[in-house]
Amino acid sequence: MSDEKKICVSILEETVEQALARAQEVAGLADVIEIRLDSLAKPAISPFLASIDKPLLFTNRPTWEGGRFVGTESARVALLLEAALSGAAYVDLEVKSGPDLMQQLLAAAAQGGRTKVIASWHSLSVTPSMQGLLAILQEQYRSGAQIGKIVTMALAPLDMVRPLQLLVEAAEIDFPLIAFCMGRPGKVSRIATIEMGGFMTYAAPDNGTPAASGQIQISTLRKILAGLAEDF
Repeated sequence: MSDEKKICVSILEETVEQALARAQEVAGLADVIEIRLDSLAKPAISPFLASIDKPLLFTNRPTWEGGRFVGTESARVALLLEAALSGAAYVDLEVKSGPDLMQQLLAAAAQGGRTKVIASWHSLSVTPSMQGLLAILQEQYRSGAQIGKIVTMALAPLDMVRPLQLLVEAAEIDFPLIAFCMGRPGKVSRIATIEMGGFMTYAAPDNGTPAASGQIQISTLRKILAGLAEDF
């Protein structure tokens, strides 16, 4: 488990210029900045790497996993390959993309020498059983990715328990994991995950578009974490 409480701020804007401006706004509060390439009308990699002095995570989420990218898989992954070869801190690829694309991205990351690959999985409707979640965790671990990400939709507060329990399982195999729930009932898990050793949690810009249901604004999340750190 990680002792560092990383917060990643997700940037969803229509143009590169808007995304750069939003990223600069949050740079003082974010540990990592996620550039959602699928939200950009003309996605690019180099302007962000040249202008932002924070670790960058590039994600190109397809429509079939809740994102906005509607092109071919080869075009979608080509942008992630470019990010990895250019030395981005992180790239995110859905495990549903398949092992061949994952291996291509891992090879590009190894060639670039600085990029860690996040193998992600999202459920936009429910939180699966513990058995189902463990199977996904094992698939991510076997994929060769350096980090896993499992995010589900909480329909009731107790749904949070299962993704958070995965953090214990991941620690036993020494696999850094991002795990929490979306939705109003899952908001607390976005805080609990990094208190429990999760690799990272995600926040929304104060003046921007949330990337997912239940995402907390970065300044609010910082205040909550600061309050939790106080000795009473």
